[in-house]
Amino acid sequence: MTDTPLPFDARRAADILSDAAAGADDADIFVERSRSESFVFDDGRLKSAAYDTEQGFGLRVVAGEATGMAHAAELSEAALSRAAETAAQAKRGYSGTLDTGPTPTNRRLYAQIDPTETPDFGTKTNLLAKIDAWARAKDPRVVQVSVSLAGSHREIDIIRPGGERFHEIRPLVRLNVSVTLEKDGRRESASAGAGGRAAYDEWLEPSRWQGLVERALKKASTNLESIPAPVGEMEVVLGPGWPAVLLHEAVGHGLEGDFNRKGTSVYSGRIGEQVAAKGVTVIDDGTISDRRGSLSFDDEGTPTNRTVLIEDGILKGYMQDRHNARLMGVAPTGNGRRESYDAPTMPRMTNTVMLGGDKDPEEIVKTIKKGVWAVDFGGGQVDITSGNFVFQCTEAYLVENGEIVAPVKNATLIGHGPTALEQISMIGNDFAMDDGVGTCGKAGQSVPVGVGQPTVKVDALTVGGAG
Repeated sequence: MTDTPLPFDARRAADILSDAAAGADDADIFVERSRSESFVFDDGRLKSAAYDTEQGFGLRVVAGEATGMAHAAELSEAALSRAAETAAQAKRGYSGTLDTGPTPTNRRLYAQIDPTETPDFGTKTNLLAKIDAWARAKDPRVVQVSVSLAGSHREIDIIRPGGERFHEIRPLVRLNVSVTLEKDGRRESASAGAGGRAAYDEWLEPSRWQGLVERALKKASTNLESIPAPVGEMEVVLGPGWPAVLLHEAVGHGLEGDFNRKGTSVYSGRIGEQVAAKGVTVIDDGTISDRRGSLSFDDEGTPTNRTVLIEDGILKGYMQDRHNARLMGVAPTGNGRRESYDAPTMPRMTNTVMLGGDKDPEEIVKTIKKGVWAVDFGGGQVDITSGNFVFQCTEAYLVENGEIVAPVKNATLIGHGPTALEQISMIGNDFAMDDGVGTCGKAGQSVPVGVGQPTVKVDALTVGGAG
């Protein structure tokens, strides 16, 4: 598709920004024009179909630790001028030197397309009806099916005081299937989803959506046979792929630059220290093609990177946006992100992963004397300052003497991020990325992210259960 021309002169916008940025440390204009759609097929019928468009800009002036920001949904020179006057108040007599801006890149990690344009409405809704019917026919125990499909197109322009302009289109799609099974009066639900920065074409293929249905059915069926989760401190093996969401929450947030600059992270001031078991290497990689968390460049124009955070257990660095990097005297890492044009930029994760090791995953599970094998996860939360976390398992198994005893219900993993990293004793050779469903929240903003890891054994975590 062709790019949409800016409704104002980009050179004139840069001049307005330059005037506002005189004496400041940094400044930019972030312009966003987006289209999004979503469809929900629930209980055998199309429950909702939504389409939305949005546009606007955010103009930012940074002086020392202060940031002045103004935004508007009106894309005009007049609106830019008013925003520049407001944002420039952050200087308040401050005298700084404008930072050198990022180098523009022609790299594109995903197709420059608009998923909302094709296929047509009927094709999308018929797909959901087909998935619903197939799921019900696949298993006679199905009593409820919910299928959702969503796509968005974001056209981004970043303008800097010198006139540099960064432009790209960021597509995003996601398909999710949820099923409920009933057996002998007991009901259990499970879901499976996938997505990425691509068109809808992949999800029209039967092999793709049928795989999601089968995954959801398997989890729900397994949970129908589940027993109450054990309680207490025990060995825990985390499966590959999506279970790395625990790594994302319990460790990743603590490695973001703003928390470490302010000294509120458990990892503050610990560069060069052993913070994890040997063999543990954690990276944040925003450069993986078509992945949900990937960006050709971040929301400040800095090209994304493969940033090593922990290498062989040693803390190597933090994820940085331009503002926190400057204040900490380091280089930005391409992790400056914002939910939309009217939200502030902050250091955020992209695709955060733990690299694979050399152990056979089946052998790892067999080393459990008594513990839990956690295959899939739901939600979780972490306290950045303390590092304490709580996570809910959606598919997990009790293992005794290396043998799987039974699936368990309502297993909760409770622990301390840094301690859990230190207690990793085995790392599998089956590294996998998640299916492309991650959304990360921070300071009221949500952005798409990815996670990945191999099978990993943690020698001691607290397992809780609701019975």
